[in-house]
Amino acid sequence: MTQTPSNVAFQVMWNRLISVVEEQAQALVRTAFSTSVREAGDLSAGVYDWHGNMLAQAVTGTPGHVNAMADAVAHFIRRIGRDAMCEGDVYITNDPWEGTGHLHDITMVTPSFRAGKVVGFFACTAHIVDIGGRGFGADANSVYEEGLYIPIMKFANAGAVDETLVRIIRGNVREPDQLIGDIYALATCNEIGHRRLIEMMDEFELDDLEGIATFILDNSRRATLERIAALPQSSAEGSLTVDGFDAPITLKVKVSVNGDHILTDFAGTSGLDKKGINCPLVYTKAYACYALKVAIAPEIPNNAASLAPFQIAAPENTIVHALHPAPVALRHIVGHFVPDAVFDAFDKIVPGLVPAEGAGCLCNFQVSLRPRTDAQAPAHARRSEVLTFNSGGSGARPKHDGLNATAFPSGVMTMPIEATEHAGPVIIWRKELRPDSGGVGQTRGGLGQYMDVGAMEGHEFDIQAMFDRVNHPAAGRRGGGPGAPTTIAMDDETAMRGKGKQFVPHGRRVEMAFPGGAGYGAAGDRDKAAVKRDLVLGYISVASAKRDYGLSDADIDEAQNIIKRGDPIS
Repeated sequence: MTQTPSNVAFQVMWNRLISVVEEQAQALVRTAFSTSVREAGDLSAGVYDWHGNMLAQAVTGTPGHVNAMADAVAHFIRRIGRDAMCEGDVYITNDPWEGTGHLHDITMVTPSFRAGKVVGFFACTAHIVDIGGRGFGADANSVYEEGLYIPIMKFANAGAVDETLVRIIRGNVREPDQLIGDIYALATCNEIGHRRLIEMMDEFELDDLEGIATFILDNSRRATLERIAALPQSSAEGSLTVDGFDAPITLKVKVSVNGDHILTDFAGTSGLDKKGINCPLVYTKAYACYALKVAIAPEIPNNAASLAPFQIAAPENTIVHALHPAPVALRHIVGHFVPDAVFDAFDKIVPGLVPAEGAGCLCNFQVSLRPRTDAQAPAHARRSEVLTFNSGGSGARPKHDGLNATAFPSGVMTMPIEATEHAGPVIIWRKELRPDSGGVGQTRGGLGQYMDVGAMEGHEFDIQAMFDRVNHPAAGRRGGGPGAPTTIAMDDETAMRGKGKQFVPHGRRVEMAFPGGAGYGAAGDRDKAAVKRDLVLGYISVASAKRDYGLSDADIDEAQNIIKRGDPIS
């Protein structure tokens, strides 16, 4: 007779599962073809029980992928059917409404068999550089224009890859080798997770995951509910206005703490946009849950039970609950602003906990390079698609400055210049922190960055801009100042739009300044030593030190002498 494991043994298994999915994620990082996965970590990995409940997620990954993927496996079970599942199966989709919000994310699910029966599932998601259609940008008028749609289906049936599906994919995308390589990397990382799970089950003599699943979910649910019950049982409203595509959009939210759950309601939010910045509810839910969870219970591991008390509501056909066939390619732009809107409300319930507004959405752009058409192109000129992930500054926290050029809430990493230039004939002429871009305050907003991009000799290109905060910079909290806005123009001072595909002729560069995070608290309350340190590090100018923080001439002279001497900075 098999003994029920002790709570200590279950805790060891829980930690092991987290290690398993982290190894799963790292395998994807090592084997993926796309720089967005290898360098930026735009991915997720997780393990699920037989019922489709997420038990553990990898530390590596983004909230948008992980929290959206938490709901995805149930769709796979429903669409594929348990009776149709075989050992060696691998399932695939990029359905925006049953996956992670847009066609440029591919989610793959693998059933984990032991002794001839399904005991659980592994799932992973990765952003891919191209899926055909108009390319990665906001210009489409419907999802049909945004690329190839792959319904939930079998990529491999009992170990045999569907070669017809592979040929269809290869025939519809601009970077077929890269995309197919990423798909195989996703399948491989699931297989690694499966092997490690079976090893763990053999070690602990488990026939199924029911016991450990109950332990994980019950403890996570109880711990989360305890945190919610300790909060003031009240409601508050918040809002946030950002650029949108052709017109500003406003996110309105009401957060209600109700004992055993928190309801976040987006009633009153702007309607659908005609262009591809609309956000399916699954992605809105992912970031709304994330915002509250990091504020209330950041150390409780993510799983189905720790996410369940965070309930989300939004009227259909608002920009945060886009229905098919709305264009959704850049759903991350709206989704990444959801936490700031939620924080605006939650700050009124629990003051002094959440940060000021930050840059919000990633400062991404994609360049489609090709041989120049205005004159004879050199023989070496070629076509290429290069996607680069970049970040503005995060908002200041109540007791700490905002992080410079750091993506919050997405958590993805900024791509190194070397990796970007290796991906195609693109040149990054400038990439450096942007002084004075962080909002002033008792704690300072994180700095944005400058970035100039061009093409190698003999090439022209289209740039797909995916920026916001051009006209609506990050707003300070509790007396803090705003962050600097986004700017974009060609090097001949020709103004460019913050979103959309735009042509850049041969020999021209695009000069961008990414936004800073906002400040928290009154600037007059900032520690003078911190102001001097900012000045020495080049984070603020002499003018800002005097004007915004009241630094004396003697303090400024001291800081400038430190710079001249090259003294170490404490």
